[in-house]
Amino acid sequence: MLRFSRKSGKEPVNMAAELHPLTLSRATAESSKLPTLAAIAATVAVLYIARDVFLPLAIAILLTFALAPVVSRLRRAGCPRAVAVTGTVTMAFLFLTAFGVIVALQISEVARDVPRYQSNIVEKVRSLKEAGSDSQILDRLSRVMERISIELSRPEKDVAVSPVTAPEPKPLLVEIFSPQRPVEILMSVINPLLGPLATAGLVIVVVIFMLFEREDLRDRFIRLVGYGDLHRTTEALQDAGARVGQYLLMQLVVNITYGVPLAIGLWFLGIPNALLWGMLAIVLRFVPYIGPVIAAALPLFLAFAAAPGWSLVVLTLGLFIALELVSNNVVEPWLYGSRTGLSPLAIIVAAIFWAWLWGPVGLVLSTPLTVCLVVLGRHVRQFEFLEILLGNEPVLNPKERLYQRLLAGDPDEATDNAEEMLEEMYLVEFYDTVAIPALLLAESDRMRGALTEEQGARVAESAGTLVANLEEIAVEEEDEDKSEDPDRDTDEKENDYELPPGEGRSVLCLGGRSALDDVTAMMLLQVLRVQGADVNYFSHEALRPQKIKELPIEGRHAIVLTALDRESMRHAKFLVRRLKRLAPGARVGIVLWQDVDEHEAAKFLVEETQADFVVSAITDAIREALSTEPPQPFKSAHPGSAGRAAVRGPAHDA
Repeated sequence: MLRFSRKSGKEPVNMAAELHPLTLSRATAESSKLPTLAAIAATVAVLYIARDVFLPLAIAILLTFALAPVVSRLRRAGCPRAVAVTGTVTMAFLFLTAFGVIVALQISEVARDVPRYQSNIVEKVRSLKEAGSDSQILDRLSRVMERISIELSRPEKDVAVSPVTAPEPKPLLVEIFSPQRPVEILMSVINPLLGPLATAGLVIVVVIFMLFEREDLRDRFIRLVGYGDLHRTTEALQDAGARVGQYLLMQLVVNITYGVPLAIGLWFLGIPNALLWGMLAIVLRFVPYIGPVIAAALPLFLAFAAAPGWSLVVLTLGLFIALELVSNNVVEPWLYGSRTGLSPLAIIVAAIFWAWLWGPVGLVLSTPLTVCLVVLGRHVRQFEFLEILLGNEPVLNPKERLYQRLLAGDPDEATDNAEEMLEEMYLVEFYDTVAIPALLLAESDRMRGALTEEQGARVAESAGTLVANLEEIAVEEEDEDKSEDPDRDTDEKENDYELPPGEGRSVLCLGGRSALDDVTAMMLLQVLRVQGADVNYFSHEALRPQKIKELPIEGRHAIVLTALDRESMRHAKFLVRRLKRLAPGARVGIVLWQDVDEHEAAKFLVEETQADFVVSAITDAIREALSTEPPQPFKSAHPGSAGRAAVRGPAHDA
């Protein structure tokens, strides 16, 4: 009996002993989530109820993030702090004020000009009506609308209470005109503006103070939140500032590169108030997904109303499509050095949430605010679920993702994921770092009883389908190897996946004791075939005592057994002995897909099993299988039998 088998026999006892503390820790983790959820619900309620207070603060904080890089550059250029802060804030809010004034003037001009377009709208509706006269759909819809309008405008009939009661006379409407004094007229104009002006003034003041006291506020935040972990808190602040600031700045640049050509193009096409539509596009594109649609809808309606024909509508639509293609495929990839870190679905959900919470302004601020939440989840363990739900980083590593797809019985998606990774790596690297570790996860679940026989069979079947689907890629890599010049001189440093050629070598790959072992043998076969070797594969069923003599082992240079389970080594020991007796000229080795890299452990396994090699990585297995070293002589366990074998040898050869 092998020594490591005794150690492995104690593992279930240790696992059972550790089961109780593990259960307690999970129960503690479950109970610790309740206060977090309660705190989140309370925070959302406070943000909704006190939105008049928090909304200006949120705008001020985001503007501070956006303006802080400009202030820092001015400070590095030698500007005093007061000049840098006041100058930056003044220029920013003067620009925003001028922007708002121009938009307001343009909107008032559009409102005055809309009645002029009534005839064009009527004419186009009439042409649409004539175009749809065959189906009469528009005709029927117009008649229905006319009936509804007639019914709504028809006066209600008086219902008499009794035949004797005379109808009461209708009251006469009297309008009382009271001339307003100039002060009242002025107050009626100023009152609606007081709220927005007060909010704007508050935002300006908060931004100025935040920029002046930026370092002090950072130190106070660190002292309040993360005094015990300065490194993590500082990293979180830098991450949030970099992400939000870069997002706002880059999004502004992208929007300007979109809005300015749009305004020029609309002006050339003859769309009225082209400047307004370009400026609105700059603002509306801050709203994810919905903003560009709204920015395009208004000019398209004006093109529909301003000109009698349809050519202006088509040209305007073509302009928007061309600008969207250029902006999305050229400008944004060029300017965005880093992404926001949000998934597309998270951006949509965040837009809905912040619009419900804070209205249209929340819709504009949804993306940067959600970026702050993702940064919070990345650096604060209690809020890690925010990064999982909203972030765009994969929450499962490649081997876990592959195992999940195999466990779900979905080899097609597993193949798609594998093909994406194989665009950047070779097949042997994929098997070594992703596929075989995924099968080790399955074997681990099987050993601890978490994987049923049905699930294990499904994983093995899906993994076999995956390997079969990757056969085409294996053929492509084999053709690439054949087309390469073997005598070329390269200075590239050899890496772990530089493998020897296999021409002229014949190898037999065998699964150890299970269907999962068979899949690893199939993977090994594919890579050996890429190297040019003559390879055959047989499942573990072919290793039964009554079938093992039927294996085509004549002329083989190497026979390789693959096993995922360390306990299979006891069975592999007897298989190696039988194979060595049947094929004394072949190197017989074992691939144990576990950590046996320690020299002493590997040497011990070789001595115990009498294998020519025992390795744990697919690269080592390929090197050993294609090695030209002679096989080790077989040592029988019984000296007498060894002597009989020595006597029998010449007689048998004779």
